[in-house]
Amino acid sequence: MPEPGKKPVSAFSKKPRSVEVAAGSPAVFEAETERAGVKVRWQHRGSDIGASDKYILAAEGTRHTLTVREVGPADQGAYAVIAGSSKVKFELKVTEAEKAEPVLAPAPAPAEGTQAPGEVPAPAAELGGSAPSPEGSSSAAPSGPTPEAPDDPIGLFVMRPQDGEVTVGGSITFSARVAGASLLKPPVVKWFKGKWVDLSSKVGQHLQLHDSYDRASKVYLFELHITDAQPASAGGYRCEVSTKDKFDCSNFNLTVHDAMGPGDLDLLSAFRRTSLAGGGRRISDSHEDAGILDFSSLLKKRDSSFRASRDSKLEAPAEEDVWEILRQAPPSEYERIAFQYGVTDLRGMLKRLKGMRRDEKKSTAFQKKLEPAYQVSKGHKIRLTVELADPDAEVKWLKNGQEIQMSGSKYIFESVGAKRTLTISQCSLADDAAYQCMVGGEKCSTELFVKEPPVLITRPLEDQLVMVGQRVEFECEVSEEGAQVKWLKDGVELTREETFKYRFKKDGRRHHLIINEATLEDAGHYALRTSGGQALAELIVQEKKLEVYQSIADLMVGAKDQAVFKCEVSDENVRGVWLKNGKELVPNSRIKVSHIGRVHKLTIDDVTPADEADYSFVPEGFACNLSAKLHFMEVKIDFVPRQEPPKIHLDCPGRVPDTIVVVAGNKLRLDVPISGDPAPTVIWQKAITQPSARPASDAPEDAADSDEWVFDKKLLCETEGRVRVETTKDRSIFTVEGAEKEDEGIYTVTVKNPVGEDQVNLTVKVIDVPDAPAAPKISNVGEDSCMVQWEPPAYDGGQPVLGYILERKKKKSYRWMRLNFDLIRELSHEARRMIEGVVYEMRVYAVNAIGMSRPSPASQPFMPIGPPSEPTHLAVEDVSDTTVSLKWRPPERVGAGGLDGYSVEYCLEGCSEWVAALQGLTECTSMLVKDLPTGARLLFRVRAHNMAGSGAPVTTTEPVTVQEILQRPRLQLPRHLRQTIQKKVGEPVNLLIPFQGKPRPQVTWTKEGQPLAGEEVSVRNSPTDTILFIRAARRVHSGTYQVTVRIENMEDKATLVLQVVDKPSPPQDLRVTEAWGLNVALEWKPPQDDGNTELWGYTVQKADKKTMEWFTVLEHYRRTHCVVPELIIGNGYYFRVFSQNTVGSSDRAATTKEPVFIPRPGITYEPPNYKALDFSEAPSFTQPLVNRSVIAGYTTMLCCAVRGSPKPKISWFKNGLDLGEDARFRMFSKQGVLTLEIRKPCPFDGGIYVCRAANLQGEAQCECRLEVRVPQ
Repeated sequence: MPEPGKKPVSAFSKKPRSVEVAAGSPAVFEAETERAGVKVRWQHRGSDIGASDKYILAAEGTRHTLTVREVGPADQGAYAVIAGSSKVKFELKVTEAEKAEPVLAPAPAPAEGTQAPGEVPAPAAELGGSAPSPEGSSSAAPSGPTPEAPDDPIGLFVMRPQDGEVTVGGSITFSARVAGASLLKPPVVKWFKGKWVDLSSKVGQHLQLHDSYDRASKVYLFELHITDAQPASAGGYRCEVSTKDKFDCSNFNLTVHDAMGPGDLDLLSAFRRTSLAGGGRRISDSHEDAGILDFSSLLKKRDSSFRASRDSKLEAPAEEDVWEILRQAPPSEYERIAFQYGVTDLRGMLKRLKGMRRDEKKSTAFQKKLEPAYQVSKGHKIRLTVELADPDAEVKWLKNGQEIQMSGSKYIFESVGAKRTLTISQCSLADDAAYQCMVGGEKCSTELFVKEPPVLITRPLEDQLVMVGQRVEFECEVSEEGAQVKWLKDGVELTREETFKYRFKKDGRRHHLIINEATLEDAGHYALRTSGGQALAELIVQEKKLEVYQSIADLMVGAKDQAVFKCEVSDENVRGVWLKNGKELVPNSRIKVSHIGRVHKLTIDDVTPADEADYSFVPEGFACNLSAKLHFMEVKIDFVPRQEPPKIHLDCPGRVPDTIVVVAGNKLRLDVPISGDPAPTVIWQKAITQPSARPASDAPEDAADSDEWVFDKKLLCETEGRVRVETTKDRSIFTVEGAEKEDEGIYTVTVKNPVGEDQVNLTVKVIDVPDAPAAPKISNVGEDSCMVQWEPPAYDGGQPVLGYILERKKKKSYRWMRLNFDLIRELSHEARRMIEGVVYEMRVYAVNAIGMSRPSPASQPFMPIGPPSEPTHLAVEDVSDTTVSLKWRPPERVGAGGLDGYSVEYCLEGCSEWVAALQGLTECTSMLVKDLPTGARLLFRVRAHNMAGSGAPVTTTEPVTVQEILQRPRLQLPRHLRQTIQKKVGEPVNLLIPFQGKPRPQVTWTKEGQPLAGEEVSVRNSPTDTILFIRAARRVHSGTYQVTVRIENMEDKATLVLQVVDKPSPPQDLRVTEAWGLNVALEWKPPQDDGNTELWGYTVQKADKKTMEWFTVLEHYRRTHCVVPELIIGNGYYFRVFSQNTVGSSDRAATTKEPVFIPRPGITYEPPNYKALDFSEAPSFTQPLVNRSVIAGYTTMLCCAVRGSPKPKISWFKNGLDLGEDARFRMFSKQGVLTLEIRKPCPFDGGIYVCRAANLQGEAQCECRLEVRVPQ
């Protein structure tokens, strides 16, 4: 199956093209065939054209010409040329003869479709490109072939889509042409509306995408067709085309005008300003916004060449970008921006900009509206989010004007603060609609586009070879059930025509194309195209050729005997008619006609003299007939004496045997008439001739007498079975059913009676189809061809071999395809038109006059592989005194053989001897060629290699001089190294500094002006950079480093400051300077070591003497003295201070040695002497546990409060089990508040929890039930 994008098989090397001829002139069409002597037919409107006064047909070698004299309107239409199974269509268009008219003739009145007086007429191609048609449709590009379309000097486009205009309800087509001469595969083209809305997902009744390929000009045509245009269709569009390594895009606009009534035309419409890109006149209504008056057409015409050169240099960017720039720019910059982007209609630009700013009215209900459009793939979900000005406002979501109700999980409404979100899950084509969000009386709208995933081809089409009239069925399987597909033939889409020639069938994911009765015109390349690719197959239709395996033979039959005429043809479905002396033979009780498989038989019982005639068999549908004659043998009764010697009555009796030829498998019947009285005895024997040599002197004149007959003793006397003998009074019949090779030989018939004997020798020769040849051998495998060789068959079937038939198939396929229609006489053949990278097998048939042999065994599988193309972008990267550094890119075409590597060679300028730069191949795309002579001028070339061999080389355009290029040394200090470099103690230091210079500069590192010392600091240098590396930084590594690169007397320096920082030491001499009231004054000295960085401050903490729990009082405190307030009277406090810097807090703190007591001021209290009281108390729960229900996976707390003296011991239980040893539970007790923490509970953690408190006075407990729920 040919690859997509390749030229299909055709009998024509040059095809005729459509032409346009003036009436009365001759039209000439030329075509060239691949081979000379090919029969060519010309047709006009489906009828064959013969040589006449009107048409002249000429053929010279491979060139064929059709000349139409004095063409008229009746001669225009579709023409075709046919050669074999190839058919090429073309057209002849007849135009009226041009009449000379004045260029500036005044028009009677300005009207639609006419130009204003004095206006320069536009070219016909431009007028046809944008002017609306009378039916309301228009085209953005000229339809039909565009002769000599200008090539795009930069991108891929030959012709870009132009701006277009259309009225409401009309149609328009945008066309883009892409050059395909240099492309290996068809380009990928995408159409967009706006910035990112892909139009391939909107294909339907009102929007279609078409593409075709012109093999003559090698140009791809892509079309965007919009029908029933609406105001919403207006806007900016974009066409993107991409190949394997190229990309190009083009922007264009569509303007949709309101339908124009008959009274809307006025004189001013002739002076409306035309569009910037289109060549035609814009038809507009009488509204002010429809167009701006333009009287520039009445001015003096400027130099067209200057205008063309200026316009070709201006390329306007996308419209959205220009308007965005204008919206943000001040009015004083409008003129400059318009000139920069090629906007000539300043008045229209200001009016549109004013309308855009008017639309930017700030919404009172929405802070953030919906985007203008959203796109989502089918099966995915989309979130539509708005932000409200009032967080408590009610929101309604509408779809196509209908309110969306909550139903299942399809629509999810979310409200978080001022944000309102609509989530649509599992998007389908039904969700492709307009959505609105309504808040009060204000709404914002958007449009959702649902993009279907591309439909892929899971099982491709297969090539087919059929005969004329046979049924053809193509089957292809795609990835999605019920997908929309297109069937194409030779690039033209197939439809259900009125003849119902093609039948399309869908069966789940399988698609079928059925042709009930194939004709020669049906041959070609058929394709099934989906949104994700296409499958291609070739259909070859061969004319029916009837082969006669066994013809009917003449018969000589006696009276009352049976006559049987039998023939065998190649097609078992062929019917035929039996004729007697040219008249159709009507079967009856005595004459019977039978047809079994490929065998046709006529049987005549009880033959009479009237049956003697010429009999013929005529196959239906074929111009041939098979004839034979029936001879009636009369039996004459003469008076004979009673004693008569036996005699065999044959035409040529004697010792020289007669040869009887029979086809293997057919019936052999030897009917030998005999006579004799009394009735003789008949003996059949099979003899073998053994010629015995005699002396030359005794040799008789008759050479036949030199053979001696030696008979074996095997008698052939069976009366039943495959070989049998039947003897009657007047004849002996020897019959062999289904003749075989073993039945060949010399048969002797002997008749005896008492009077004498007679003997006749008959030679029987059995012929058959040849034996199957041996498996063919494959050699000289190329990119799409190979040489096939084979040996003749061991046995030719008794007939000379007339030729051979070759077949080919793909290894994974079961369908064999015939490669030749004419027999191959030689024992080798070059097979072509194979696909590179596909594994094939070959087999061969031998053909003689009897028929075709069985197929030979398949050859060894082989794969056509071609060498890769030349590498690309070969460049010299660096040169030294003895080396040259090369780099290149892989070849554009690698092929199925892959890429084994590259070979690099060089030679002196002016020499032709190339020297290999390395032994073997390299897989890299760069190489350093060493040991080259200094000062030599060398050429370099690179080849790509694979298993098929080496490809074409790519050579440097200019010789390369092997000499070092002096380059001044220069350090490229990175930006982050130009500041102070801070590292923590223990961190690695890795400073990489790139540099330039040739030859390689000398690098020197110093610290504080001294060379680096010690093993901890290491320097690593390469040809392009230097690295200072310290595995674990220490404080002593801080300092100023300097790096110097030097080449001879040139140098460059750079300075780096490295600061290694650590945590500071604790503050010094912390003391309490004063205590008054509830306050304590502290004072300390800065730490002895600040960690080699600035201190960020201090952290002051206090701790009650009773609990010794530390609380932070001040943090990031910068001074060295502070006052700690709000202390509790009667408590004693300790204080401590930490120092902090960028690394963190100091590991230790400065702490006061003695506690500071806070006395009650003013009154000295003397406590009375009381008898010591016993405050012992049994435990009791002041706040019991409560039942709880929690969600699984979230950490849970169970809390209660207990009192008792002395402090009770707390124990927790779950369902009676102690939880003290379980790591999943943590227990806290603080100020009598008891807490049990359960980490990420699961349903297993539910149950009865008990808290038990016990001391010397007693114990108490409380319990609760915990339920753990699993979220739904």
